[in-house]
Amino acid sequence: MEIFERIAKDSGGPIGQYRDRAHGYFVFPRLEGELGPHMRFNGVDVLNWSLNNYLGLANHPEIRKVDAEAAAKWGMAYPMGARMMSGNTRLHERLEQELADFERKEAAYEFNFGYQGIVSTIDALTTRHDVIVFDSEAHACLIDGKRLHLGQSFHFKHNDIESCEKALKRATEIVEKTGGGILLITEGVFGMTGALGILDQIVELKKKYQFRILIDDAHGFGVMGPTGRGTSEHFGVMDEIDLYIGAYAKSMAIIGGFVAGPKYVIDYLRYNMRSQMYAKSLPMPIVEGCLKRLEIIRSAEGDELRKKLWTVTRALQDGFRNLGFEIGPAEACVTPIFLPGNEQQAAQIAKDLRTNYKIFCSIVTYPVIPRGMIIFRIIPTAVHTLEDVNYTLNAFADVKRKLAEGKYDSDEMPNMAIW
Repeated sequence: MEIFERIAKDSGGPIGQYRDRAHGYFVFPRLEGELGPHMRFNGVDVLNWSLNNYLGLANHPEIRKVDAEAAAKWGMAYPMGARMMSGNTRLHERLEQELADFERKEAAYEFNFGYQGIVSTIDALTTRHDVIVFDSEAHACLIDGKRLHLGQSFHFKHNDIESCEKALKRATEIVEKTGGGILLITEGVFGMTGALGILDQIVELKKKYQFRILIDDAHGFGVMGPTGRGTSEHFGVMDEIDLYIGAYAKSMAIIGGFVAGPKYVIDYLRYNMRSQMYAKSLPMPIVEGCLKRLEIIRSAEGDELRKKLWTVTRALQDGFRNLGFEIGPAEACVTPIFLPGNEQQAAQIAKDLRTNYKIFCSIVTYPVIPRGMIIFRIIPTAVHTLEDVNYTLNAFADVKRKLAEGKYDSDEMPNMAIW
């Protein structure tokens, strides 16, 4: 069948099948107004728990000032070209060195986009002789990077050290024949559940097996650990993590990311990462903005922002647990509320929260998670308040009661499409 003809007849895929009824409300919603805990949705002010703005830097006045001045000074085009050809500057190099110093690594290389950078890092690191071992709940960017791998790969049960060791044993048997190496991939913080990767247990396996560890710490960079250096700092294993990947999109509230590790490995990646070699360099205003963001993260103010973030996070998570909600491990800031139910019930609950309680948070259903389960994913930030927390807890207590009473049992998904 011709390509476009097939697409025209396709249902739209696991998520796209709902597009006619969900677009503009459940998916691709339009949030407006100043970025922060209170925004506007469908013309109504809502309490927003759906921004990865952990430290509240998106609207920090000093950062807004630096961003604006840098944009006026450089424009958004400078430097033109990829880093390798014509897009390198002393400020790009300075940011990389400061990131490397912050993560206590020899060198760092920044990405223009975190997702693409991670995919390309995995692709550049491994050959068909190597074996990848990865956590079964690894982020999509890690899975996509693994898909480019021409050699074998084995997953292990999520955060299961026995399963991880079995995968490493299998991988070791293979590389003894191929002459390759083993790359173990996991996350510092799993972004759907807030669970921490078992980094402390995994590094112990280095005493028995020869492998390298790459972690994606998008949700940990700037937040986890006493000084915000990430989940590896939290566990005290910074030196044992071979390659550390951080994203700007969460704690820094801007586009981009970086990988940090041994200088010779980073130098190799500079010359072999296709997503960076053949793509435009990160614009100068973003680079200058990131330098300011990193300065704040490393400062006493950064310590205070992390303290505020964790105060809100702990109040929220303790409150949900005290109300009898299942939120899983939720050791990091990401807070999932697990509810029993189907897609229709999830839609009714989301509609109730947004329309009647004026609360906006992300909703996750099948096929992202198994049938019969709903997740409402809440992202606390340093600029939320304890009043926001209490209001939300009271609203969800009402939702839990209504769900038990069958108030959300409509057979039809409400049509919230806005075109």
